[in-house]
Amino acid sequence: MPRHRLHRHEPSTPVPLLISVFRYGESEYEEKKIKSLSEIDAIAGKSRVTWINIEGSADPAMIEQLGERFGLHHLVVEDIQSRDQRTKVEDYGEYLYLTLKMLSIDEKTSRVQSERMNIILAPGLVLSFQEGLQGDLFEPTRGFIRKDKSRLRSQGADYLAYELMDAIVDSYFVILDHLADRIDDLEEKAVSDPSSDTLKSIHTLKWEIISLRKSIWPLREVISTLERGQFTIIKKNTELYLRVLYDHTVQAIDEIETFWDVVSGMIDIHLSALSNKMNEIMKVLTIIGTIFMPLTFLAGVYGMNFHHFPEITWQYGYLMFWIIIVLLATAMMFFFKRRRWF
Repeated sequence: MPRHRLHRHEPSTPVPLLISVFRYGESEYEEKKIKSLSEIDAIAGKSRVTWINIEGSADPAMIEQLGERFGLHHLVVEDIQSRDQRTKVEDYGEYLYLTLKMLSIDEKTSRVQSERMNIILAPGLVLSFQEGLQGDLFEPTRGFIRKDKSRLRSQGADYLAYELMDAIVDSYFVILDHLADRIDDLEEKAVSDPSSDTLKSIHTLKWEIISLRKSIWPLREVISTLERGQFTIIKKNTELYLRVLYDHTVQAIDEIETFWDVVSGMIDIHLSALSNKMNEIMKVLTIIGTIFMPLTFLAGVYGMNFHHFPEITWQYGYLMFWIIIVLLATAMMFFFKRRRWF
């Protein structure tokens, strides 16, 4: 059976490029949408924190230009353009490079879809790159930036990177709730309707859980690395929040492991229900065959072509034959019912 992985969005047409810039301090805030990278030079560096979010299909030339503007290593530029990168964190001295998986529910298919998210964290600067899907999970974060005297406005770029990761981890629990509902529905079907379609749905869900585990599990190591205090970019205050985020990630992984056990057991439940259904069918067929066995015997005896049969010339022989047949069948059904065989 083919493996069903998390649906990865591959747009047939390029998603429109959207570049948004937030720059803020404790007492100031500015939000702007720009159309070209030339406008970044006039924005970045003027405030305590600058967040540049690039959403959609960016051409390689633009990514390379952005890398030159912010002094990114050519390996980072290549990773940003690559579509197949595992969740990781890499230290390049002056900045950190993070790759995460941003998950969401496809409203049309109800399947979990995956989008890669790249984050560059430098002193006073966060660069984020989103691919493929329109929209994201960061509207609450933008709301905190817009709000005066919010905790985010008083913190540095490392706290902003934490907020982005926290939004991604929170979305995992939405995905897990969605999977929990699907598991409940399939569990009921596995008992009440043990069909081949149900078994196929169980296997599909099983491989989605495996792929989800592969997406979330590495994030635990990434957050653990960030909160150990080995990076000067990450401040002590932010490390405390990262520890809480690490606990949330572990909780999500524990739920995934529980789902895995439930779905694995669901296959056994489905096979048991299918076996019970088959046993019920065989029991009914056996009872029918057992009832007709003596009736067939009598019909066979009186269907023989012998000339001298004592009952053949009897006026009520045919009627008596049917009375015996009905009484015998009724007696056997009453016996089976009393023994609770059906």
